[in-house]
Amino acid sequence: MASSPFLGIAASVAVLLASFFLLRFRFGFFTLYPPPPTTPRLFTAQELAFYNGTDDRLPVLLAILGSVFDVTKGKSHYGAGGGYNHFAGRDASRAFVSGNFTGDGLTDSLHGLSSTEVKSVVDWRDFYFKTYIYVGKLVGRYYDSQGNPTKNLKGAEAKAARGAQLMEKQKKEEAKLPSCNSRWSQDEGSEVWCDTGYPRLVQRPLEMAISGKLSKRCACFSEEQLGQPGLEVYQGCDYLAKVCRL
Repeated sequence: MASSPFLGIAASVAVLLASFFLLRFRFGFFTLYPPPPTTPRLFTAQELAFYNGTDDRLPVLLAILGSVFDVTKGKSHYGAGGGYNHFAGRDASRAFVSGNFTGDGLTDSLHGLSSTEVKSVVDWRDFYFKTYIYVGKLVGRYYDSQGNPTKNLKGAEAKAARGAQLMEKQKKEEAKLPSCNSRWSQDEGSEVWCDTGYPRLVQRPLEMAISGKLSKRCACFSEEQLGQPGLEVYQGCDYLAKVCRL
């Protein structure tokens, strides 16, 4: 039996329409949402932006250090109007530690961050791996077009590892000197004290390497140790006082 000419025309029209919509989607002539990811895949920044929580038909995705996660189960936080919606549909790795959720703060660049701050970003990435669904990689700063780690990702992970090592070293060094006790109340303000020894402010020697900043801590010293250089008596506190009000 000969085929109906109308069936042939209908089939041709269907093929043309499918090709037309595919081309328009690929070249961005209008917004056509891609299907949600089902297996780990590579994303471009433009593709990831579709999953920013503004369309209820799509999952909510975010990236950190180039790893992309489905955070839809936390949609009340990451969806439109949620407190963490600024992370959705993008890689805003820096904002996880900077707290800057606007403008240039929503960037994946970690330039200028200390080793402990970079470690915090890596820790956040580990949290997402444990808590949410990993769906792929974002092509750009941390993964190339083949999905291979870039020097930026390797550098960030190495810097985070150095931060972890320095923090552990500082912890061991500070364990040699007991820290002061401290408390605060609205009526009496703050105070520090030592059960044994005398409170002194002392420089944290590794802090500059760890955080890029100088800082001090309160430690307890015996009377024989008080002559060491670099020990600071709290302002308004007697030299041999065991309790200092701040």
